[in-house]
Amino acid sequence: MRHDLKHRWSVGHNYLTGITFGKWCKLLTQNGFQISPAYLHRFAAITMASLSNSVFAGVEAWRYGTAIKQAPTPKAPIFILGHWRSGTTYLHELLAQDSAQFHYPNTYQVVNPYTFLTTENVTTRMFPWLVPEKRPMDNMALKFDSPQEDEFAPLLMTLTSLYLGISFPRRMAHYDRYMTFRGVDPAELAAWKAAFLTFCKKLSLGDTRRLLIKSPPHTARIRILLDMFPDARFIHIHRDPYRVFQSQRHFFDTAGWYSYLQKPDLTAIDEGILRRHETMYDAYFDDLPLIPQGNFHEIRFDALEADPVGEIAKTYEALSLDGFDSFAPVLRRYVDGLKGYEKNQFDGLDPAAKAMVADRWARSFDKGNYPR
Repeated sequence: MRHDLKHRWSVGHNYLTGITFGKWCKLLTQNGFQISPAYLHRFAAITMASLSNSVFAGVEAWRYGTAIKQAPTPKAPIFILGHWRSGTTYLHELLAQDSAQFHYPNTYQVVNPYTFLTTENVTTRMFPWLVPEKRPMDNMALKFDSPQEDEFAPLLMTLTSLYLGISFPRRMAHYDRYMTFRGVDPAELAAWKAAFLTFCKKLSLGDTRRLLIKSPPHTARIRILLDMFPDARFIHIHRDPYRVFQSQRHFFDTAGWYSYLQKPDLTAIDEGILRRHETMYDAYFDDLPLIPQGNFHEIRFDALEADPVGEIAKTYEALSLDGFDSFAPVLRRYVDGLKGYEKNQFDGLDPAAKAMVADRWARSFDKGNYPR
C-alpha cells in the first residue's frame, strides 16, 4: 500500500454525510475535534450536510414519529453473517431478488436513517449521479436502491460502531468494542438496540415482508439479535481465509480512503484485520449454539459462486422458507445477467504474511476445511 493520501479531495462514499448536526457535534467532541488538515474539506462537507439533515429529521419526526412508535416489531428478519469480503454482498443480492418474500435496507436508507421516509423519493430521482456505478473496492454495481448493510444506520443514530474507527483511526481500539458490545456500558447497548429496532420499524412501515439484513459485524452479535428477534434466521457464509485477508487489505487501500478524517497509520492495518477477525469469531462460536435448530444455515462462497441457484435452493430448504419454485426463474435470470463480472485479482501473499494468516486464523481454516 502506498503511503500517500489517496482520494484526499473526495467527499463521496462517506457515510457521515447522513449525520445530524447534534450528533456530529457530539462525535467531534468525543474525538477532541482532531481532524487532520488534509481532511478539513470533508469536515466542512459533513457539517453542511448535517445542518440540512437536522431540518429534515425534524420534519420526519413530526410526520412519522407516532406511527413509528406504535408500529409492531417487524417479522423476525433473516440475517446474513460472515466476515467482510467473504461473499456477504453477493449472497445478499441473490436473496434480495425474491421481492415477493423479502425487503431490505438500501444504500440511501442506511446513510439517511433519520430522513429517508421524507427525502428518499425526491433525492434519489434528482441526484442519481451522486452514487458511482461501482463500489470502490470491487466491481459490484451500486445504486441508491441497492441492498446495503444496515450497520451505518444505528451508527449514525447512536455513534456506537467499529466503523467509526475508520473515520477516526486514532481511537480505533475504542470503537472496535462495538463489534461485539461485550464489556461496554449497558446503556450504550440498550441505545443501539433501540436505534436498530426503530430503523427496522421505519423500513417496515406498510410492508409486511420479512427483512433481509446483511452486516458483517452482526456475525459477532448473535445473542443480541436473538434477544431482539428470538425467531430470527441466520445464514453464515465463509471463504478461503487467505483470500479474505488479501481482499480486506484491498478494502483499506481503496474504500477506506474515502472515510478518513484523520491520517491513518498504515503500518497498523494488517494487525487490525487479524485482530478483528479473531474477535468476531470468538463471539460467533460462543453464540452459535444459541440459535434454535432449523434457524441456521452455512454456505461456502466457492460453492455459491459455482452454483448460485442450487445453493440458494438448499438455503430455502434448510431454513424452511416457502416460495423457491416461483422464485427460481427470477433468480436464474439475475444470475445469467451477472455473466462477465470481473472479480478482483491479487498477487499471492508473501510467505511471511501467509504464515501469519495461517497461524492467527487457524480456526477458520480448520472449521471451513481450507488448506493451509
